[in-house]
Amino acid sequence: MDPLISPVREAAVAGQFYPGSRAKLEMAVKDLIGPGPKRHALGVMVPHAGYMYSGRVAGEVFGSVELPKTFVIIGPNHTGLGPEASIMSAGVWRLPTGDARVADGLAREIVSHSLVLASDERAHRFEHSVEVQIPFLQYLVGKMEFVPISLMTTSNDACRDVGLAVAAAIKAAAGPVLVIASSDMSHYESQVTAQEKDHLALERLLALDPGGLLRTVMENHISMCGVAPAAAMLYACRELGASEARLAKYETSGDVTGDYAQVVGYAGVVVN
Repeated sequence: MDPLISPVREAAVAGQFYPGSRAKLEMAVKDLIGPGPKRHALGVMVPHAGYMYSGRVAGEVFGSVELPKTFVIIGPNHTGLGPEASIMSAGVWRLPTGDARVADGLAREIVSHSLVLASDERAHRFEHSVEVQIPFLQYLVGKMEFVPISLMTTSNDACRDVGLAVAAAIKAAAGPVLVIASSDMSHYESQVTAQEKDHLALERLLALDPGGLLRTVMENHISMCGVAPAAAMLYACRELGASEARLAKYETSGDVTGDYAQVVGYAGVVVN
């Protein structure tokens, strides 16, 4: 095992972003899951705020797609720790709903196709954007494995590199793999402004246009924290033959709290 990889990564935000006990967490996830029907998907984008704010959007997405047992979850780096593009290539994540193993073979295959990804666990140690997705997956499919990727860079070249590396590894995998991008949308804008800005970004997402998404977010000053994971997911899905994307659900924190002066946007997108 790489000496930088911790064999066990303890939950970082249990009891904060989601309930800290197994029973309460499973009950919360059950209440958030959408009813379906379930469709095939190559990739999805889901938000990563506390479950009370964005859980309904994530649950709508996860409840509407056919889920395999293996996932690549790409999230932004909020902590600033580790390299700009990092992958945890071995180990176990310990959550209230049980252990989730890193798919080490798939991780090594991804790294072998990438010029930018570094095997390093520091970016993942306290990062919530990947962690909050796992209880949904464990509840829906039981025992699962995944590859966590953390991106601090928003370079189009880096996003393309990661996406194509993920696609190459999935093509060589023995079974199906779903690519998950973890991202919230506009942060701390009024409801009207957030919806206007998020619509611009979502247009590019739904057009399967990763380069256009990155440009639109930059040019319009959209505070979409996971734009790089979303772009990388789109590059991977296009390489895997994606033909369309659909918006599963869009909400803001104001729809939960009733405060529309400063909201955070949450969107769920399915790519197939």
